[in-house]
Amino acid sequence: MKEAEATGRTAQEAVDKALSSLGIKPENADIDIISEPGQGLFSFISGKNARVVVKVRYEPAQYLQHFLKGVLERMGVEGKVALSEDEEKIYASVNGKQTGVLIGRRGKTLNELQYLANTVLRRQFEGFHKIVVVDVENYRARREQTLTKLAYSIARKVSKEGHEQALEPMTPQERRIIHLALQEHDEVITYSRGEEPYRKVIIAPR
Repeated sequence: MKEAEATGRTAQEAVDKALSSLGIKPENADIDIISEPGQGLFSFISGKNARVVVKVRYEPAQYLQHFLKGVLERMGVEGKVALSEDEEKIYASVNGKQTGVLIGRRGKTLNELQYLANTVLRRQFEGFHKIVVVDVENYRARREQTLTKLAYSIARKVSKEGHEQALEPMTPQERRIIHLALQEHDEVITYSRGEEPYRKVIIAPR
């Protein structure tokens, strides 16, 4: 468990210094006040400062798990959160009963939950740079397969009819799946058109 010791003219000043050195917020800290500053008429002579020790309660991955478990509890969903981590990302996989509510229509709720998780960790930990990926019941892999099949199907239609085809609005991540699926296609090209959140992929003859 990471910890930092600091001193200050007041206990709060010492706590603020320790929190800053650890890069965390107060709600993610266990604070132990070792000594209070000097009190009374002659306190300025003694020069005694407050001294505190602050310990980190959760590391980023642990905090993410704690956060997601709280979301499940508030939504009344029974589920388990499994984590894995590499140098660039933290992956959180949720599995359990009635977890479909966490996915929403075409992954809208899941994407919002993932955005919230990224925002929360960046607010809690200064300098946190990893990307948080949240998945429920392996939805993202299944969605990727669906979009890849759709891309091939529309590409065949465009190749046959010779007219470009606009897909439904998608998130940047989903549009990227379409682009990657068809990037080496001999007969079609892809590009995006429109403004978020209505930006869509266009599949056109090459």
